[in-house]
Amino acid sequence: MTLRILATGGTFDKHYNELNGTLGFADSHVPALLARCRLTVDVALETLPLMDSLDMVDADRERILASCRAAPEKAIVIIHGTDTMPQTAMVLGPAELGRTIVLTGAMIPYEIADSDALFNLGFACGVAQTLPPGVYVAMNGKIFAWDNVQKNKAAGVFQPL
Repeated sequence: MTLRILATGGTFDKHYNELNGTLGFADSHVPALLARCRLTVDVALETLPLMDSLDMVDADRERILASCRAAPEKAIVIIHGTDTMPQTAMVLGPAELGRTIVLTGAMIPYEIADSDALFNLGFACGVAQTLPPGVYVAMNGKIFAWDNVQKNKAAGVFQPL
């Protein structure tokens, strides 16, 4: 089995600029994360334009959908910003692509101490290989169906609708 990973950005892939104290995008952290995860499954990494999910528009979600449609792999993990992850899931779910698609992200950037990025990526890669075809959100050890998930910003967690 080969697992496809789509990197789209989000907090997961942000870099801290110590000169001005801001977070932004440079090269993706995903190759380093994959090395640390020590996955034994083959991985095809595809990096789409990295962006904050709050900046995503319909065309960006259509690009993600097109990448999923074109992927030969039956299991896909999408690294995505948490703020609009459910909206992207709502585009992918009804498409019924016949693949297992798992969206994940991080509340704290990978390069910041105590980030949840490494765990969430490993968890998503594991469940993508075992869940039946469909679209899911996997965050902090929980799995949600694409049409029954929301981000609770006050608590910093994902939960059912």
